[in-house]
Amino acid sequence: MAKSKNKYRLKMGNKPTKNILITGGAGFIGSHVVRLFVNKYPNYQIFNLDVLTYAGNLENLTDIQEKPNYHFIKADINNAKEINTIFNEHKFDSVIHLAAESHVDRSIYDPLAFVKTNVIGTMNLLNAALEIWKGDLEGKLFYHISTDEVYGTLDETGLFTETTAYAPNSPYSASKASSDHFVRAYGETYDLPYIISNCSNNYGPNQFPEKLIPLFIHNIIEEKPLPVYGDGKYTRDWLYVIDHASAIDLAFHKGKNKETYNIGGFNEWQNIDLIKILCEFMDEKLGREKGSSAKLITYIKDRPGHDKRYAIDATKISKELGWKPSVTFEEGLGKTIDWYLGNEEWLINVTSGKYQKYYDKQYS
Repeated sequence: MAKSKNKYRLKMGNKPTKNILITGGAGFIGSHVVRLFVNKYPNYQIFNLDVLTYAGNLENLTDIQEKPNYHFIKADINNAKEINTIFNEHKFDSVIHLAAESHVDRSIYDPLAFVKTNVIGTMNLLNAALEIWKGDLEGKLFYHISTDEVYGTLDETGLFTETTAYAPNSPYSASKASSDHFVRAYGETYDLPYIISNCSNNYGPNQFPEKLIPLFIHNIIEEKPLPVYGDGKYTRDWLYVIDHASAIDLAFHKGKNKETYNIGGFNEWQNIDLIKILCEFMDEKLGREKGSSAKLITYIKDRPGHDKRYAIDATKISKELGWKPSVTFEEGLGKTIDWYLGNEEWLINVTSGKYQKYYDKQYS
């Protein structure tokens, strides 16, 4: 666990100071949020807490690791005693909670792991925050990042809004729905200040290659099959991760207490159509014959409880906070492919598990 640094307690002139805990900050979305806050707010002290499981990779943050306002803490949110000690030592005034088990396929085979991290882990953070903030809630905030999957599935029309009833269909989405309910319950029961945001499918640099886009980029590079569930006509709304980080920034600073904000890309794609455009991009960037990557598409048995369509209505955050996506999907996809092609060492380390062996040795 990181040791306290006296300098982070110093006042920065008349600039507002904050001690912000970001959980899961070595993961995909979390690393982009950490980077944004560290670079944009040098007067804030940013504490990245991550247990460094397979999806947590400090190589995602090498560009900011020496910044004076960045601090890393290796810890597990499932360990209540350790979390309480960390909160008491660093006196966080804000929490941005991203740490979560998030892969649906994994949740089907090991649902209890998702309950432990997504529900019990969130409870441990809520209890620790409530304990050190009791009697002084001014300027405090527990910001909980969730998913559109808590809303269940849609037919061919309609959008998820902030008032859509929860109807989760997978162990993953059920665990996230439960954590959302606990955050709201602590707000109502104990008056804990909170914000919740529910996001659509993220893509972009640093995403672990178990998710569709980085998995298929990697498989195309290696000329391996591209496994497509069912008929491939499942629809998702895709959000560039850097746009998501900017939305979190806005909601954190300007969002209303005890409000929910849906964050989406206004960008629906059927899986098979997305895969085909990805194949076209990869053929062009790799200098391969047109259509060669598409030949790798392989239809496989559908997974249980597969939601047909997700689609986010992000009107609220757009109107109230002025947020909107900064790139089109084609632009974001091109940037994402370029990043993976330009960071082959990162991809090799991640897919081989080499980075995990280093952490096991470093932090054992």
